[in-house]
Amino acid sequence: MYDIAIIGAGPAGASAALFAAKAGKKTIVLDNDKSITKRAWVENHYGVMETTGPDLVETGKKQAVKFGAELVDDTVVTISKSGDGLKVEGENGQYEARHVIVATGLSVDIAEKAGLKTKDGSEPRIKTVLDVDADGKTNIEGVWAAGTVAGVSVHTIITAGDGAKVAINVISEMNGDRYVDHDVMK
Repeated sequence: MYDIAIIGAGPAGASAALFAAKAGKKTIVLDNDKSITKRAWVENHYGVMETTGPDLVETGKKQAVKFGAELVDDTVVTISKSGDGLKVEGENGQYEARHVIVATGLSVDIAEKAGLKTKDGSEPRIKTVLDVDADGKTNIEGVWAAGTVAGVSVHTIITAGDGAKVAINVISEMNGDRYVDHDVMK
C-alpha cells in the first residue's frame, strides 16, 4: 500500500509528489500524459525565465522521481474505499493508498464517479471543480484535490504551489504534526 497516490503529473500533481516523496512517504503518481500544460508557453512562472509547457511538466516529473516517487503511465477510471485506505483503479492496474490527491487539471470525470462533490468553477472556461476545504480535503475521507480541479487558477505557478500546499497538509495529517521542508545551502 502506498502512503499517497497522486492522480495527474502536471504542475499540481508533480509538485505534490515531489513534497510527498521527499518527506519519505511511499508515493505513486498515475498520469495519462494529457496535462493542459503540455500545450503552454510559460513566461510567468517565478524562477523560470521562459519554458515550454512540455519541458516544465517533464522537469516536474523528474524532480518527483529524484526523491523516490514512482511514476506510472495509466489512466485512472475510479477511486473507492478499500479496507483502511482507498483503491485507485486504472486501465492498466489497481493501486491502494492511505491518501489520494486528485490533480487532474480540467477533468472532474474520475471525481464525479467516485462521489466527490463538485461546484461551479470561477475561472474562464472551467465549468466544474471539486468542492474542497482550505486544506484541499474533499467530502470523502482520505481524498484530497489540488490545482485547477480544486478551483485554483490555471496558472502553473499557482497550481504547483497548491499541489505543494495540499501535499504538506496530507503529510502533516499523516505525521500528526505540522510538516515543514526547508533545505539550506551546504
